[in-house]
Amino acid sequence: MNQADDFTLPDQEGTLRSLSQYHGKWVVLFFYPKDDTPGCTKEACNFRDSFGELQSFGAIILGISKDSVVSHKKFAEKYHLNFPVLSDESKLVINTYHAWGKKKFMGREFEGTIRMTYLINPEGQIQKVYDKVNPLIHAGEILDDLKTLTNAPKIP
Repeated sequence: MNQADDFTLPDQEGTLRSLSQYHGKWVVLFFYPKDDTPGCTKEACNFRDSFGELQSFGAIILGISKDSVVSHKKFAEKYHLNFPVLSDESKLVINTYHAWGKKKFMGREFEGTIRMTYLINPEGQIQKVYDKVNPLIHAGEILDDLKTLTNAPKIP
């Protein structure tokens, strides 16, 4: 397993957040293309609605996009997000985590943020990379993996 690269970025309130401050916890680090767009909203709300269950495994959620702090604040308030969304306008962290690249939409090709997630273990190592994300069920996939990785009893 590779060590996750540390970073410091501002959240929707302008508070600086570093990956290293969550050492000892599972971190769900998800990259998404744009605030308040259909797929990104579904994904963020899916994490919002699964927050308590993810937290029961000692997991925290961090979203990252290249949108501004102001845009993130509007997005987080509109959808009552209960986790930090971090602004990476320089795309430095997005590039470090290989979440920038070629995409296709409606027949045209362009560069942009790739919807992907890293599950980082309490020791700060990348436990799993999700590079094919379905925004509607993604939180459930992560919960299933956390149950397996933490040897939690299965809930029928």
